[in-house]
Amino acid sequence: MHRSLLPRLLLSLSLLHAATAAAAIPERFIAEYAQAHDFSGTLLVRQRGQPDYRRSFGLAQRAFAAPNAADTRYKIASITKLFTAVLVLQAHEQGRLDLDASIGRYLPDYRGPARDRVELRQLLNHTSGLSNFDQVKTAEQALREGLPPYQKPYTSQQLLDRFCSGALVHAPGTVFDYNNGDYVILGKILERAYGRSYEQILRERILDPLGLRDTGVLRSEALVARLADTYYHLEPGGPLRRDPPMYPENWYAAGALYSSADDTLAFAEALFGGRLLRPESLALMLSPGLDHYGYGLWSYTVQSADGAHRIARRPGAIAGAQAQLYRDLDAELTVVILANTDSVDLDEFAAQIGQRATAP
Repeated sequence: MHRSLLPRLLLSLSLLHAATAAAAIPERFIAEYAQAHDFSGTLLVRQRGQPDYRRSFGLAQRAFAAPNAADTRYKIASITKLFTAVLVLQAHEQGRLDLDASIGRYLPDYRGPARDRVELRQLLNHTSGLSNFDQVKTAEQALREGLPPYQKPYTSQQLLDRFCSGALVHAPGTVFDYNNGDYVILGKILERAYGRSYEQILRERILDPLGLRDTGVLRSEALVARLADTYYHLEPGGPLRRDPPMYPENWYAAGALYSSADDTLAFAEALFGGRLLRPESLALMLSPGLDHYGYGLWSYTVQSADGAHRIARRPGAIAGAQAQLYRDLDAELTVVILANTDSVDLDEFAAQIGQRATAP
């Protein structure tokens, strides 16, 4: 081969590879689905060996027609639980926490029958059997009765005492019951184990080491730059409304974080890439229990044309704040969707993207 042709050939092959790789991410489907479902938020896809796909849709602030952008920060709701689960497993690796120990070992002043009966691993996988933190189940009920745990200012200790120390309604370890209270208790256990606030532990163990500058704990009195407002539908097809007034810090270690799409992706890449947990701890997190729930996420296997794919999924939802972290562990595909309205079923949206991006 003539040497002068080699650089041109290599460039052509490189461009061809890039075009082929980019085509694997279903950009047309994403755009059409987002438009058809009035999606508002930021979507980011990363697949091994391919360029990132990143696009924002809709408005961060509707009153001022301010658009969502790549650096918009969103309330990520229960993706917070995955951060908390990582912190608990890190503390376990350090010998600070025993997953088989009861609540009372670390919170000797904890009130309630779960004190000596519920283990840390049962809090992690939502099989504690504790009466549920959230008794209000619908938007209509919330407007009629309010949201007692979230519409008054409480300290994390008050949340623990008032909403997480009730009766056991199931035998521990026997029933999956998704309960924010489980992760409020874990947050308090972490604080006792380290002797620092949950926010300090989070910053020292995850945010600062990974350089996550757009992630933090929401507080009602704090103004967060570039944070999207959130809107919800009271009834399907009805107008969007502002979320009701709530104290976001009351979600604490179960749902109080905000983040950007890039920060959420960086966290996911570090977690599933083995930079936050030892292999045995990550395997423990991903081991599906009841309802296919591991520690802080759902973990299951789906069948596709090219075989089985192991999926890890961590959704989040608080009124108009909607979030989805989807990982195909075998294809090393990550989909992050952060939204500021409840217009789209993000479970379906992420799964459809994942299936199309990995189709043979």
